[in-house]
Amino acid sequence: MASTEVDYVDTGWVREDPDAPSARFGWSGTAPRTYAIASFISGLIMFGMLIGNHHGHVEDIFLVGIGIVLIAFPLYKLRPKKNEWKRHGK
Repeated sequence: MASTEVDYVDTGWVREDPDAPSARFGWSGTAPRTYAIASFISGLIMFGMLIGNHHGHVEDIFLVGIGIVLIAFPLYKLRPKKNEWKRHGK
């Protein structure tokens, strides 16, 4: 009969299931700074698309709106938060 116990890998931060993809290379998490840089570059590309051969301004409105969101949202997410250090300390 198979064992029902789960083996864990101690990564230093949390104990993970060895079948988890992150347990194989020892990293688990997100990269908010990388996402912010990619979003900022994508926003600049949106503003670059304003130069073109289109005649209507509907495209311009959408390009500017999406570009503003792509630049502003990561800045909002990465801003220093008040009393964030208190949540992690005990």
